Amino acid sequence: MPVDFAVTAGQVHDCTQAIGLLAQHKAEAVLADKGYDINAIVQHIVGMGATAVIPPKRNRKQQREYDKILYKQRNRIERCFSRLKHFRRFATRYEKLKTNFKALVALACSWLHLQLYVDTA
Repeated sequence: MPVDFAVTAGQVHDCTQAIGLLAQHKAEAVLADKGYDINAIVQHIVGMGATAVIPPKRNRKQQREYDKILYKQRNRIERCFSRLKHFRRFATRYEKLKTNFKALVALACSWLHLQLYVDTA
């Protein structure tokens, strides 16, 4: 389930928002893909007292170890995005204004959480 989100411009890389989003939460482990293998992010995760489960980039001079078994759980993140993309307006970025798109994302995330408690069948 989604916990938090930040909307940025389309050309901005996701990793620029990682530290800001992580600062608000406590975790035992943080799972991410190779795009988040940046020293500042890894140090922030370790400073939080969590384990960084991020595979190192191939061109990294000092390869880090990571928990490969725990990393397999990252598919849950991809499945969450897949469920969010069932909302057509989310998938196609139909909303042009940032405030409208943020409201749509919040609504879609709320719907996913609501499905845990309400039987819609």
